[in-house]
Amino acid sequence: MSPLASAPAQRTLVTGGSRSGKSRFAEGLVADAESVTYVAPGPLADPSTDAEWAARVAVHQERRPEHWTTVETDDVAEVLRRGDQAYLVDCLGTWVTAVIDRMGTWDVPLGDWQPDFDARVAELVDAWRSTPRIAVAVTNEVGWGLVSEHRSGRVFTDLLGQVNAALAAASEDVVLMVAGRALYV
Repeated sequence: MSPLASAPAQRTLVTGGSRSGKSRFAEGLVADAESVTYVAPGPLADPSTDAEWAARVAVHQERRPEHWTTVETDDVAEVLRRGDQAYLVDCLGTWVTAVIDRMGTWDVPLGDWQPDFDARVAELVDAWRSTPRIAVAVTNEVGWGLVSEHRSGRVFTDLLGQVNAALAAASEDVVLMVAGRALYV
């Protein structure tokens, strides 16, 4: 049995670089739960416009047990308030992208819309902190590499770093995945 399957209100943030094993590790944390709500907050995969993204999504879909329920939404806070047995949110980077897409603000100066974004983050953190069940979120660790030459990349990195720090502060555990190894921080 996974250590989280029997622990009420356990929140774990799993972070790391691309292909570090984050999702597989997170899936293992909820594997023994009788029911899991898998929250996919990112853009849907359209093979006709982005075959590589569609292939990534398909790998994740194929790994999910049939008894898991998948919810595709950027309103993660609403789902977390439902009181299901266990949640797996994968991933916060796609959530940030979806929120910015919905706001239509990629080309708008950050100062003009940061308060609205911050309100969405506060709502997410409040729901995360108050969920009565097991909750695991996957995110990308950002800021260890090059600074993007594109403003949108820099904005994304800054905002995801903010989201990661806020959810880490509201979690009992934070796990950093490096080369398939889990480091509890």
